[in-house]
Amino acid sequence: MPDADDQALLDVAQEAANAAAAELRARFGKVARGVRTKSTPTDLVSDADVAAEAAVRAVLRARRPRDAFFGEEGGESGEGELRWVVDPLDGTINYLFGIPAFAVSVACEDAGGTRAGVVLDPVREESFAATRGADPTLNGEPIHPHQADELATAMVATGFAYDSTVRARQAEVLTRVLPRVRDIRRVGAAALDLVWCACGRFDAYYERGLHAWDVAAGALIARRAGLAVRDLAAGGPDPAGLLVAPADLVDELYGLVTAPPD
Repeated sequence: MPDADDQALLDVAQEAANAAAAELRARFGKVARGVRTKSTPTDLVSDADVAAEAAVRAVLRARRPRDAFFGEEGGESGEGELRWVVDPLDGTINYLFGIPAFAVSVACEDAGGTRAGVVLDPVREESFAATRGADPTLNGEPIHPHQADELATAMVATGFAYDSTVRARQAEVLTRVLPRVRDIRRVGAAALDLVWCACGRFDAYYERGLHAWDVAAGALIARRAGLAVRDLAAGGPDPAGLLVAPADLVDELYGLVTAPPD
């Protein structure tokens, strides 16, 4: 049974995600405004990102004014035992190019980790949700991963960093993984990759160079679905990251992804 307090937090996360999604749907497919760069010339942010995060903040100010906030666009603010970790638009590049693969990610965490999380796909109107003590759902219905037991038949998702040096290293890893799996997919939105593993659209997922807002909700949903969630430690040219897979695949895939350069 879900904890009542966690369910209340999940309800707030859903309301906040819905508010952000409304801002994104209103702007999607139109001429993008306020586009500017962040970490690299290929790492972009737009007025849509900012408006979506503002919508989330407005809900949280009304519903949870004493909690802390950590968002991709606005940074960290406030203090409290609970912190909301928000990516108002995961998949900005897809969004700006008119590719309908992006999501809103809203999670609430305490000192023990994520307590409640929602990943909302505004285009498909799919809302993935979970709490720390309850099984994950898609639009209120239970979801289950595809329990693949052979890496050779696994559909594996991944992503690439904006930094060209890191991308070159990721290409090396990809050449090692690709011959060993069914195929590779690169959607361009980490939150979707995680929840699509949780509902069986992908078998596994790995990526480096992620941020807390990318994975806070999605990793909880994948874990509650029964998937193994492992951190990828930083080292040398490799930034930290995350790997998600069924128990029967996780060791083999982890070994491929973390092997040193040839």
